Amino acid sequence: MGRPTVFGVRRSVYVRVARLALEEKGVAYDLDEVDVFAPGGPPAAYLERHPFGRMPAFEHDGFRLYESGAIARYVDEAFHGPALQPAEPKARARVNQIISILDSYAYRTMVWDVMIERLRAREVHGRDPDEARIAAALARAETCCRAVAALMGDGPWLAGPAATLADLHAAPVFAYFRRTPEGAAMLARHGALKRWWDAVDARPSMVATRFPVELAAG
Repeated sequence: MGRPTVFGVRRSVYVRVARLALEEKGVAYDLDEVDVFAPGGPPAAYLERHPFGRMPAFEHDGFRLYESGAIARYVDEAFHGPALQPAEPKARARVNQIISILDSYAYRTMVWDVMIERLRAREVHGRDPDEARIAAALARAETCCRAVAALMGDGPWLAGPAATLADLHAAPVFAYFRRTPEGAAMLARHGALKRWWDAVDARPSMVATRFPVELAAG
């Protein structure tokens, strides 16, 4: 099979999800850094790949795909390498449940409402952080952490004894969230999640896909 291409920037949570899946499967790929947030918006050619102008998009042997969940599942099923989804229906449902929690509740709360608001409000919006917005988001983030920790069971990974797509969806979200003082403190209060984070952050796939801000911080 040909070499797949991921379209999107390295700093994107969902671009990293797709890249993590490829790294975990041991698949060589290209990254075409299209920034949909650049002045002027997404290039017209990119909108042909992703009509909603979001990241990532994906192509493999002429097969085009967008939406990170679909891309990660395709990568898991189309390429050789360790399985990233359990075969047993209940275990697979748990993986999908955790991914849905992350997409529906955790991503915007932890990344946009906490991390970007706390660390980049001045750069992005030209103002001080909105403390009320952060406080409200932290309450929602606590609910997300409790829910995911409860579903972990004995772990050590989010959906059982082996790393799955659930871990690959969660890791980029937590990589940003923990950069804030509030996020780091919340993670520390949830011992199982903190142990999970330490383990997932050390995986070669995470090292190979570091966010630019992580590399800059050393």
